[in-house]
Amino acid sequence: MAEMMECPNCGEAAPRRAMECPHCGANIALAVAVAERRVARGIETRPLPQLAPELLIPRLGDFLVQRGYITVEQLEAGLAYQQREAALGQAVLLGQALIALGLLERADLDAAVTEQILALQEALRKTNQDLDGRVKARTEQLENALLRLTELGELKNNFISNVSHELRTPLTHLSGYLELMAEGALGPVSEAQDSALEVMIRAYKRLDGLIENLIQVAVMAQGEMGINPQLIAPADLLAAAVERNASLAQQRGVTVRVEAEPGLPAVEADPEKLGWTLEHLLENAIKFNQEGGWVKVSASRQGQGIRFEVRDNGVGIPAEKINEIFEPFHQLDGSSTRQVGGAGLGLALVQQIVEAHHSQMEVVSEAGQGACFSFVLGLSNA
Repeated sequence: MAEMMECPNCGEAAPRRAMECPHCGANIALAVAVAERRVARGIETRPLPQLAPELLIPRLGDFLVQRGYITVEQLEAGLAYQQREAALGQAVLLGQALIALGLLERADLDAAVTEQILALQEALRKTNQDLDGRVKARTEQLENALLRLTELGELKNNFISNVSHELRTPLTHLSGYLELMAEGALGPVSEAQDSALEVMIRAYKRLDGLIENLIQVAVMAQGEMGINPQLIAPADLLAAAVERNASLAQQRGVTVRVEAEPGLPAVEADPEKLGWTLEHLLENAIKFNQEGGWVKVSASRQGQGIRFEVRDNGVGIPAEKINEIFEPFHQLDGSSTRQVGGAGLGLALVQQIVEAHHSQMEVVSEAGQGACFSFVLGLSNA
């Protein structure tokens, strides 16, 4: 008679020399080796539950009752059997307990488990279908939203472009007559009238600059900004920007210093657009400063390029808001009491012009600590 032993996996009697347990199918030799290793390491040994399809089924007892395989009383008897076996250190599945008590046939258990597994598979299939449908619907919504945003962006740019060009015509008439009146070509002008004309001419120039910025924004949005590169000395660009802002600096009581490294080679750039960029950066540095403050504009050699820099000791920009300053129509101070006006277009244009010259704007600033705007242009190959 074959020597018997307790299967370390299911706890049932099995021939010691058998390859597999006749009850649970476990590899006897492997199970014995695992049990011995656990004993050697001082780990409590307890029979493991049989790896059966029943483990995959939630609330099997309720399902067996619903399908009429067993009664509620029989389910309670099976659960009580499980608890008793667990107290003895034996892990018994509910189906095994019911079969051991003679309350359920193996064929009925297999049929119930199979039915539930198929139901779970069908539920998973439907869930995946629903998920695919929701993903497709959401993707379509996002694509439609993106298309709508694109259409709105084009509509906005067209509106800006059309309105800007329409404003140019009456503004041209205003500027012409203002200049004639200021020159006395339309009759004598009193001192008071002359002062009023100066105010109107300044307002006209400001409005003309705003309209030009609007047009440039619309052009940039359509990817049509053209660059007319020419060889130009960095010192000349700095001098022109400082000259155009000399009056503003004097009015605000701000000192402007120019530092151009001697012997700098020419850069290949659009003199009009790059000149406007430096002029605007310098203008901002003066506006966002206080009386007695200073601004330094400089050009110096950096690697294979020329670094242009506008540095000031003004109000500065909070570090977390630096990226916002380049958004069109955006002002960091949007309140009605802000000290400096503007439509929030200048720095957006500055960034676009610098990028059109194959460079990037760099900004270093902290609130109350001033700001430094800079970019590097490559040298001409000529």
